[in-house]
Amino acid sequence: MSRIGKLPIAIPQGVTITLDGSVCSVTGPKGTLTQEIHGDVRVSIAEGEVVVTRPNDRPGTRALHGLTRSLIANMVAGVTTGYRKSLELQGTGYRAQVQGPNLVLSVGYSHPVEMQPIPGATFVAETNTLVHVDGIDKQVVGQQAALIRRVRPPEPYHGKGIRYRGEVVKLKAGKTKGR
Repeated sequence: MSRIGKLPIAIPQGVTITLDGSVCSVTGPKGTLTQEIHGDVRVSIAEGEVVVTRPNDRPGTRALHGLTRSLIANMVAGVTTGYRKSLELQGTGYRAQVQGPNLVLSVGYSHPVEMQPIPGATFVAETNTLVHVDGIDKQVVGQQAALIRRVRPPEPYHGKGIRYRGEVVKLKAGKTKGR
């Protein structure tokens, strides 16, 4: 039995979960999320909990069991508390600012890079070098943060670039003078 898949998901106060055929909808104070459930997995709601079960032990079904449970748990967490990814800009003159819904990055190119948010994500610039991506869908927030990081990933010699908050970049040794 899947250690993740067998755990029930508690439904918090103010959250409603509906099953309509193979579509699971989760509504909470921050919004609504929907996810299509694979036909090999069964989802049931009883006594304030969501339980995910599987009919057999085939490897594909076993993988879907834990995945489905995690997706539903992430939807419940998203509509109650939301998700946030933080990115730091490190480098001389690197800065970010929010202009309307868009994010404008100055990261060493000859022009500023303007990024539009994916639907479901919003930008918050706490300081010139700290940007937050907020949203209720964990996948959308992670994808938007990855797109921002891809503009100027941290380079291994000086450590300049855009990195996730708390990410450690292992620096390589530079060239040494030969004889």
